[in-house]
Amino acid sequence: MTDIRRTILWVIFGFSMVLLWDQWQVFNGKQATFFPASKPAVVAAAGVPKAVPDTLPAQSSAPVPAGTVAGASTVPGQPAPAVNIPRERIAINTDLFSATIDTDGASLTNLALLKYADLKDPAQRVVLFENGSAATRYVAQTGILYQGESGGLSYPNHTTPMAPKPGPRSMADGQDILEVGFESQPVNGIKYVKTYLFQRGNYAIGVRHEIVNTGDEPRSLQLYMELRRHGTEEAVSMFGTSTYNGPAVYTNEKHFQKIAFSDIAKAKAELPPPAADGWVAMVQHYFVSAWLLNGESNTLNRTFTVQGPDKLGNNLYSLAMVAKLPVVAPGATQVVNSTLFAGPEEERKLEALAPGLDLVKDYGYFAIISKPLYWLLSTLHTFLGNWGWSIVALVALLKLAFYWLNAKAYASMAKMKAVNPKVMELRARLKDKPQEMQQAMMKIYKDEKVNPMGGCFPILVQIPVFIALYWVLLSSVEMRNAPWVLWIKDLSSPDPYFILPLVMTLTTMLQTALNPAPPDPMQAKLMWFMPLAFSVMFFFFPAGLVLYWITNNILSIAQQWVINTRMGVPPQFNLPKFT
Repeated sequence: MTDIRRTILWVIFGFSMVLLWDQWQVFNGKQATFFPASKPAVVAAAGVPKAVPDTLPAQSSAPVPAGTVAGASTVPGQPAPAVNIPRERIAINTDLFSATIDTDGASLTNLALLKYADLKDPAQRVVLFENGSAATRYVAQTGILYQGESGGLSYPNHTTPMAPKPGPRSMADGQDILEVGFESQPVNGIKYVKTYLFQRGNYAIGVRHEIVNTGDEPRSLQLYMELRRHGTEEAVSMFGTSTYNGPAVYTNEKHFQKIAFSDIAKAKAELPPPAADGWVAMVQHYFVSAWLLNGESNTLNRTFTVQGPDKLGNNLYSLAMVAKLPVVAPGATQVVNSTLFAGPEEERKLEALAPGLDLVKDYGYFAIISKPLYWLLSTLHTFLGNWGWSIVALVALLKLAFYWLNAKAYASMAKMKAVNPKVMELRARLKDKPQEMQQAMMKIYKDEKVNPMGGCFPILVQIPVFIALYWVLLSSVEMRNAPWVLWIKDLSSPDPYFILPLVMTLTTMLQTALNPAPPDPMQAKLMWFMPLAFSVMFFFFPAGLVLYWITNNILSIAQQWVINTRMGVPPQFNLPKFT
């Protein structure tokens, strides 16, 4: 019975490792090996920004609240005012961004992150926004809508030509803020002035909206802030945890909500009710874009809307936050301050920007363990300055925390090793009487006060910690392109020379050899086969996770060696017998 239980535990652990490796393949943009999805996940492209196409996709109306007409350039049957502003694509360069702003709507249509190299081609930068084909299209745009139950006038929106204001387009050395402004002609008595504020060292781009009423009547208006992106599928992983790709919304009432692209396409998306707080975001592995409202503007009532391919076509999806503005009197200007965050999911910086924004770095059900682990890991990094050595130090602290639990497990293994000769003699003598043999074995364990399962339970307790740390290493952008020593230049990618996996395999086999050999020959062979199978999967795991496992193995071997010696059970290597 004991042998069967232990075998089952190994099978469960092995299956868990298979699932982890399978989903790691998915998150790296590859087809799943064991459980392929019907459609591969699509991730944002990386590379040099492409040119903006001459025309926008069909049906490019802005998402609007229920009961209003879409914010296209004209009301149906009503021609748009003639505006003679040539279309331009303004190139912006800062210390963090290489961007393009289209004068049609002053939309941010291309944005490359200069501090982050593409994992496949280090010569290229990661591109977050790209106004290319439907497979890669991802833009941030804004505009003005009217308020009302039906009918109404059109106002400047993301298709309206806007003239760029004079000024620099590149951030000079020593310059902390680059200001780039755009201004529309009045459309039905409303002029829209939009100003981008790029700050040195900051991925939060300030966007100031000035709505000027040039007419002779007060206007009830709304401002929409939209993220429009190509569709992608969510990657489902073990225990419901995944690195999420897709839209997300936050309000103080409903908190953090994921909105799957598939739910939008099926018109089943659940959105939070109108609120006086909140933000919208598009989330992907390592990076996020989000629209936030700042200061007094953050008190504006807002609604949240989505649109899918049925309205936008070409596998495009949009997520928008629509803010209700105070009535703008004739000759008055309404100013709304917002932030467009476009950059890495650095947890501490996101926490400081807006409530709940750090939740875009998704740990799923393991957040209660993963968040403290990340905090501890990042705290160690502030002292050590290297993420690889921080992982080593984290493992040492975890081993210290689990010291007594592991000590009991190794003590149980030492006792098992001490009584193993008696058990082997008993099995040989009563091999034809299995029931009597089982009863005799239980008596030996009882007399010697040995718990055959004592070595397994502490391992099971630590498995959630291991999985939580896996997601910390997988989700943390700090691991991306983070070097450790010598040939390890990226802790988030596999070891290019497979040295760490080989070391991990050797330490795993050494640890297995130190454990007591199971009485059952078949189980003894399985105890050697399973670690070898796991080691093969570790050849494709990120170097940071393999480093964690190697450090854990070495410390476990040292602790097991000391405990065996103290208990008078000399450490010895139980090599497999496959004959």
